[in-house]
Amino acid sequence: MAYNYILWFEEIGKNDIPRVGGKGANLGELTAFGLPVPPGFCVTAGAYDEFIDYSELDEIVKMLVNGLDVDNADELQSVSQDIRDKINSSPIKPEIEAEIIRAYREFADSIGVDNPEVAVRSSATAEDLPDASFAGQQDTYLHIRGEEELIKHIRSCWASLWTSRAIYYREKQDFDHFDVSLSVVVQKMVNSEKSGVMFTANPINNSEDEMMINASWGLGEAVVSGMVTPDEYVIDKKTKAVIEKNLASKKTMVVKVEGGVGTEEKSVAEVLGPDAVDGECLSADELNTLIERGLKVESLYGSVQDTEWGFDRDTKEFYFLQSRPITTLEKKDVLKPLCKGLPASPGIGRGTVKLIKDVSEINLIQEGDILVTEMTNPDMVPAMRKAAGVVTDEGGRTCHAAIVSRELQIPCIVGGKNATKVLKDGMEVTVDATRGVVYEGFVLKEEDKPKDTSPAQGGAVMSGAWVESFKSNLAPITATKIYMNLGEPGLIEKYKNLPFDGIGLMRTEFIFTNMIGAHPMYLLKTHQEDLMIDKLAEGISKVASAIYPRNLVVRMSDFRTNEFRGLKGGDEVEPIEANPMIGWRGVSRYISPEYEAGFRLECKAMRRVREEFGLTNVIAMLPFVRTTDELVTVKGIMAEEGLKQSKNFKIWIMAEVPAVVFQAEEFAELVDGFSIGSNDLTQLVMGADRDSGVLNNMGYFDERNEAVKRALKIIIDAANKKGITCSICGQGPSQYPELAEFLVECGVTSMSVNPDTVEYTRRLVASVEQKMILKKLRNL
Repeated sequence: MAYNYILWFEEIGKNDIPRVGGKGANLGELTAFGLPVPPGFCVTAGAYDEFIDYSELDEIVKMLVNGLDVDNADELQSVSQDIRDKINSSPIKPEIEAEIIRAYREFADSIGVDNPEVAVRSSATAEDLPDASFAGQQDTYLHIRGEEELIKHIRSCWASLWTSRAIYYREKQDFDHFDVSLSVVVQKMVNSEKSGVMFTANPINNSEDEMMINASWGLGEAVVSGMVTPDEYVIDKKTKAVIEKNLASKKTMVVKVEGGVGTEEKSVAEVLGPDAVDGECLSADELNTLIERGLKVESLYGSVQDTEWGFDRDTKEFYFLQSRPITTLEKKDVLKPLCKGLPASPGIGRGTVKLIKDVSEINLIQEGDILVTEMTNPDMVPAMRKAAGVVTDEGGRTCHAAIVSRELQIPCIVGGKNATKVLKDGMEVTVDATRGVVYEGFVLKEEDKPKDTSPAQGGAVMSGAWVESFKSNLAPITATKIYMNLGEPGLIEKYKNLPFDGIGLMRTEFIFTNMIGAHPMYLLKTHQEDLMIDKLAEGISKVASAIYPRNLVVRMSDFRTNEFRGLKGGDEVEPIEANPMIGWRGVSRYISPEYEAGFRLECKAMRRVREEFGLTNVIAMLPFVRTTDELVTVKGIMAEEGLKQSKNFKIWIMAEVPAVVFQAEEFAELVDGFSIGSNDLTQLVMGADRDSGVLNNMGYFDERNEAVKRALKIIIDAANKKGITCSICGQGPSQYPELAEFLVECGVTSMSVNPDTVEYTRRLVASVEQKMILKKLRNL
């Protein structure tokens, strides 16, 4: 019986893009060329069009998209969600559903497997064209089994044509939204033992005489998403000789969910053994096979190709999963400087420019983009982590962008002055943060990062020689404790020998983003709560054990709603707030019925660290506290989870809301310490949005403002009166010596600063304390 909505790979050629999209057409061509491709079929773009027509969605979608401002992140996300919700809840035409099920059964018979696992991949009709790559704009689902799951995920693929990133990309590339349809590829799931990408030209130096192969363990998602740094080979195409080989430490792999649908991240050491982490993925024979296949596919297409491949552990065969023309290759490696600034965090980054005006737009940043903005702030950290480089108009080497980039080891240039005017959205650039220059295009071969650069010079790597210099210089002893801020747990090994007295602020958001990746309520819904407890406990204990017995102050999650939405499953449970900065965050979130169960998971993780791992140097800190009542409530929840405040378990709060200033003594009665969040406190005292470049330039956002200083003194006085700790976390004290002097004179008990300013702040505070002693002696 003939099909109306299904085309098998053997029936597809290069002229079928209007029917099966770029990905489907390429898979058909690869199959026709006789290259190894996992077998399968395409649900045609016509099926999507008829689905939209049958469900009467066409006019609804046009109405929602008409007049949409894609540069308004909240509006873009809201429209995108509305369209996808309507698609996912609309009925599929019975004839289409029947054909999909029939094709799936026929496919199962052809490979001799009941209910086979398949990959369900989106293929837009404007995707993978020679002059425009839509790669990654729609969704792919792996390890899907069964008719019901297949239908569900095909519908999800259709909906992904309207993700915010897809809408934004089409708008910026001047594609009419309604000229693009979506086909869905359904093909045999490759049980990848190893996988990667292969460019038949070198994308780093644009040489068509070379090819580059990247390889890592597990499914290719880990490589293409940037989750793992893969092994890298550069090959001379004429001689087929490897002219450069870089073996990476491959700690993470993506594998099938055990006993379930979809994929999950696993430790390479756990799955394959510790030797595999730093071991080479490809044998010499396997590498030679890939080289031969790469040369063949380029010859057959007649142009340089960007391919994805997988090595099936069952068949021991290499499969091509995709091949498309390389659209970013330049004919000549010409260096064209676009702008210059201060090299704040060394390295070379290449990517597509995304201009970010303020925090509301950070969801536009995708993996590998170049984040360009006037100046970053702490709320941009999730976006910065995705970026291949950061460029700002303003700032010096101790500004937020510089400090965070150094901690995350992202190339960063600050003080570019006109960067946001010269660097246009969508432009492909290379950020040379060793020299402080942004070049047009993808140029330069990355050199080794400096191995012996001190923080004062903007270095990211704390060398052994530099650490030894602290010991030999005997960092001064101060009455005021000098704590360090930390985000990424893995960086503690680099910084643990710095002269700090403890960690005054560990941001758990990095663990949520890097190690967990999913919303707590989503994990509860999918019965994966142990994943969150395990990963959160792992991240905290890694730092606590490294600095033991020095204290580690762990700030419980302080994501705002827009940041929580970025986690897997977050868009299902998080509201869209007009101003998340002063919205549902901190303790108000913990005690609400919508999140209390998620907070309890955080408590369970902390209890495990303290009781099971014996790391009693961990202190809990609660962010964005507004009232004493909510503080009492959240302490009750913590006590129920085994975290009862006592001499052996201390609870601090972030003092950052003016309400805490006005009731400082009442709050001090309830906790063991304050940590002043100077950024939020300054913002709320001054009524000055810290994301506003206008107000920042006018000087409103300044911790030295008299109103802010009075608030600081009230908090410190109350803490001293009640006999509790009072710390401050932020760059203010190390950036403004006069502020440090003011805080020390007020009696602040500790300051917590970023790693690169620990030693400087300690010497600064020692100098201030010495001046105070001399002043008192003179007054005797």
